Amino acid sequence: MSADTLDLTLVIPLFNEEESLPELLAWIDRVVQANDIKRLEVILVDDGSTDGSWRAITDLKAIYPWVKGIRFRRNYGKSAALQKGFEAAKGNVVITMDADLQDSPEEIPSLMFMINEENYDLVSGWKKHRKDPIGKTLPSKLFNAVTRRASGIKLHDFNCGLKAYKHDVVKNIEVYGEMHRYIPVIAKWAGFRRIGEKVVEHQPRKFGYSKFGLERMLNGFLDIMSIMFVGKFGKRPMHFFGTLGVLFFTVGFGILVYLSYLKIAEEVVRISDRPVFYFGIVTLIIGSQLFLTGFLAEMISRNAPHRNRYKIADLIDIDHLEE
Repeated sequence: MSADTLDLTLVIPLFNEEESLPELLAWIDRVVQANDIKRLEVILVDDGSTDGSWRAITDLKAIYPWVKGIRFRRNYGKSAALQKGFEAAKGNVVITMDADLQDSPEEIPSLMFMINEENYDLVSGWKKHRKDPIGKTLPSKLFNAVTRRASGIKLHDFNCGLKAYKHDVVKNIEVYGEMHRYIPVIAKWAGFRRIGEKVVEHQPRKFGYSKFGLERMLNGFLDIMSIMFVGKFGKRPMHFFGTLGVLFFTVGFGILVYLSYLKIAEEVVRISDRPVFYFGIVTLIIGSQLFLTGFLAEMISRNAPHRNRYKIADLIDIDHLEE
């Protein structure tokens, strides 16, 4: 561990949580003092809040010296907030939690123990007894079941905001779009296989309102298809598009060879009257297009610009972050 590495980093993304922040930081302070955790930082990432959240963070910095802050110029989403928090994190153990007081800081010591002593790469919280309405819990169960089946990772609650990571994990993964739901999957594809789970207490929401909605649920299922494709073929898209291209091209080429044989050997006059003739031409064209798509995808994947660029308005006690 380097000299400037801390024992713990808490990364807390937030959007319009002005009321929750004082109580959350006081709760964290009680926990770290009771467990003698001195070398820590709490990175609060304000995702373009429109209330007084940033002012609250500034005021709390005067009370708790371990508070650090990042403020986006506009709302980019939770994945963007986590990514920038991960980039700034210096902790040997990095723990993420939500700012709405539904994640309990009392879980911090046991999560640190699982990373430090039980040698997990990532530990995901499991809100076994949720305090949410059925309109949120039922879609979540379906969502988690699909993700378990698709990824092969046996977790009950992929979307739980309370997670713990080794330092190396957060420095070797990239979170973008709405992919924060699939961080365990991203970590697995990055080569981190020791993924565990811990039952955590779920608190009822005290302030504000839930940001969950139908759009987030639909986006979640689209994202799982995206992350599975990127994880398997992101570095070699030609293997996917090229295979399909060769298959379609071979079928189309075979059909046209067969029809050509009928034309020459059996003197069939109008092979263009047969529907299979047009099917052969279409599959030949599709195969060629897929093959070219594979080449273009290879070129893009090797030269794509960094996707995690966000406009940052202010920083508190953080030296530098690339926008």
